[in-house]
Amino acid sequence: MAKIRFSALEQVEKRKPLTAEPPAKKISDYFGVNVFGKEAMRQYLSADSYKVVMAAIEKGEKIDDRTADAVAGAMKTWAVERGATHYTHWFQPLTGSTAEKHDAFFDWAEGGKVIEKFKGSALVQQEPDASSFPNGGIRNTFEARGYTAWDSTSPAFLMEAGNGKTLCIPTVFVAYTGEALDYKAPLLKALDRVEKNAVAVCQLFDKDVTSVKATLGIEQEFFLIDKALFHARTDLLLAERSLFGHTPAKGQQLEDHYFGSIPPRVQCFMQEFEIEALKLGIPVHTRHNEVAPGQFECAPIFEDVNLAIDHNQLLMDIMERVGEKHSFKVLFHEKPFAGINGSGKHNNWSLSTNTGKNLLAPTSKPKENLMFLTFLVNVVKAVHEHADLLRASIASAANDFRLGANEAPPAIMSIFLGDQLNGVLDELEHNATINIEKGENMYIKLGIDKVPPILMDNTDRNRTSPFAFTGNKFEFRAVGSSANSANAMTVLNTIVADQLSKFHAEVLKKTEGKDTKREVIIVEILRDYIKSSKPIRFEGNGYSDEWKEEAKKRGLSNVPNTPRALDAYVSAKSKQLFAEQNVFNDVELEARHEIMLHSYILKVQIESRCIEQIALNQIIPAALSYQHKLIDNAKGLKELGLKEEADALIDMIKTISQHIKLIKEKTYEMVEARKAANNEEDSHKKAILYCDNVKAFFEVIRYNVDKLELIVDDELWPLPKYRELLFLK
Repeated sequence: MAKIRFSALEQVEKRKPLTAEPPAKKISDYFGVNVFGKEAMRQYLSADSYKVVMAAIEKGEKIDDRTADAVAGAMKTWAVERGATHYTHWFQPLTGSTAEKHDAFFDWAEGGKVIEKFKGSALVQQEPDASSFPNGGIRNTFEARGYTAWDSTSPAFLMEAGNGKTLCIPTVFVAYTGEALDYKAPLLKALDRVEKNAVAVCQLFDKDVTSVKATLGIEQEFFLIDKALFHARTDLLLAERSLFGHTPAKGQQLEDHYFGSIPPRVQCFMQEFEIEALKLGIPVHTRHNEVAPGQFECAPIFEDVNLAIDHNQLLMDIMERVGEKHSFKVLFHEKPFAGINGSGKHNNWSLSTNTGKNLLAPTSKPKENLMFLTFLVNVVKAVHEHADLLRASIASAANDFRLGANEAPPAIMSIFLGDQLNGVLDELEHNATINIEKGENMYIKLGIDKVPPILMDNTDRNRTSPFAFTGNKFEFRAVGSSANSANAMTVLNTIVADQLSKFHAEVLKKTEGKDTKREVIIVEILRDYIKSSKPIRFEGNGYSDEWKEEAKKRGLSNVPNTPRALDAYVSAKSKQLFAEQNVFNDVELEARHEIMLHSYILKVQIESRCIEQIALNQIIPAALSYQHKLIDNAKGLKELGLKEEADALIDMIKTISQHIKLIKEKTYEMVEARKAANNEEDSHKKAILYCDNVKAFFEVIRYNVDKLELIVDDELWPLPKYRELLFLK
């Protein structure tokens, strides 16, 4: 195995940067060229058909069969002109990745000829096998029918792979019985609810607001390692994280990697995936080195949530394909390397109106600031009411390793607002009476004008806060780098929609038949919300033991592992929430809970098996081989009469034996724990057993393996080491 490692190192040394030329000098000249967007639709559709499609995109109106045929024909013409031979419904099943089945643009014509053909019926709906995707028991193998249905709000695009091009049509994926089997369908429902309820609240202040869109900017963190080194590590290949590896002498302690000069090979890789992304209309805007060695980040400009998530899923696919070309493996795992920063997918979320107003941005106008405070306080209230559900939305086996250290937020949900906003809310909370006399400026009276148009940077981005206000948006930092953000965004937009609905109803109820100014009623309601949700606001160090104690006193949950965190999905409170907002029914929630538990079990199981195989088949043989050398040396020293020198080697031999003994014992105990867990039929109990009993052996086995790495001759060690994985580019 050591030969494989050194062969990989030789390959890394020979790598050269691969350059890629953009289609044009200016990004604006090729941005979105592979997207069937508004400009393409205007060019290829009739004026009437274009209006119908725009009404569907902007207002949610239905597309009739005639228009669907027209759109399908236009898409086909546009795609074929650009070299496409196939089309596919591109969807996001509950596997966590995307899925597609390609069909050719041709059919039989009269006389045995073939013609390019694409009907509206094929655009609107297809029928993939629903039983072959995770469904949580919704569909049996003998009940395989499922449907993909066109999402007209996300534009079709051309995917280039090798010499071929495929027209990809974003779709939802649902069971024959109507339950959602994907991430997109419930997300679209949640976005619809938050828009309707946000518009209703906006109209308490501004009647010109007729539409509110949730917006999202997703910062994507990732690690890059050379492909040869990746394939020399069974754990990275199968479990996507390093299960063993001693901390190198230099890690991230010098803080010299963050925002440093991008290595040439990495720069070329980034430039090429950016070119491909920009051609697909993905507005990638920022790239830089992240904190950990070998870690990087890219980030787009804000978009509507649905499109932002589609683009992020597509971007990850592009990065992996381009990475292969550059002999890189892109690691999206939340914690691929111990002892250094993990990777997140920071979700920067806000609400934007058709009038151009960011509802989470304060202004210089006090009346607008009351609307800003209304939305801010309602978001805080929503997170406080449903903190456990928000925690569940980011739960995964991989994220469990990341949360709570190295700039990743803890499992305790809290909100960071910054000193200025906290001061404003505290003042509003403690203003005991609201007695506005005629002619007085109630906004100044209440101190609302003290919210500055641009909040100072001491609102900061508290890196220990899961949910931080950053001046004009909330940054949900707890989302994992490999996750589909739709999960977290479905929950966030649902809980905010629910809270806005309750706020609007309360305002109408308390103002009905009363002479009191509506603004006064609103401030009174906000004050109650500020008081009741205060426990969720925290400005300090989320890693500290003091915060854990304080959070407990405040009644905040601290659920550090996934199996227990996922319980929030199927609580009576969550079921009622999702039912009232028409996002999930009970069957869908139970199914998702089952799917996520099953995914957790399988991932921990895979890691356990990898640990067993690597420890017994690679680590112990390498240690024994080195130990035999030491034994021969010790014998030789004794024969020469060098007893003290021989004793020193004997101590090393004993130390190696102790580590080998513990590795074998703990590995066998782990295997027995795994067998016991596998005998449990209930998914929840089984996941708990994997979490508490199987996973409990990981660290003690790793500790002993990593100690051997420091002792065993480097030429015999089979696994590429951290210093090689992280620093060789």
